[in-house]
Amino acid sequence: MPAKRTAILKQVESSSLRAEPLEFAIGDTVNVHTRILEGEKERIQIFSGVVIGRRGSGTRELFTVRRIVAGEGVERSFPIHSPKIAKLEVVRHGKVRRAKLFYLRDRMGRSTRLTERRSGKKDEAGEE
Repeated sequence: MPAKRTAILKQVESSSLRAEPLEFAIGDTVNVHTRILEGEKERIQIFSGVVIGRRGSGTRELFTVRRIVAGEGVERSFPIHSPKIAKLEVVRHGKVRRAKLFYLRDRMGRSTRLTERRSGKKDEAGEE
């Protein structure tokens, strides 16, 4: 019975999934472009920060972005498959060794910086 139930859930969820999933990893610094409705008008607001975690699966999958605003840490969770997310830009790739970066909550200033992950591919200029 449970196998049948999960198959039905997957079939129902598949219609709500994003056609082109967002590509990012934990530790990446991202700009999340969110659609916001104000009365009749719609505008895009950008929330930029470091991805500190990802949880859930299917339509319930969320990712959490953390940034520092006026000396205070601000975290915001976004559903990955939400139509409210217009675009997600990866600004830089962080080099991390764990799935959740909650230790960044206790740190201040330069100690919150993550080293940049370098890709092994050569770019068009022939540099690595």
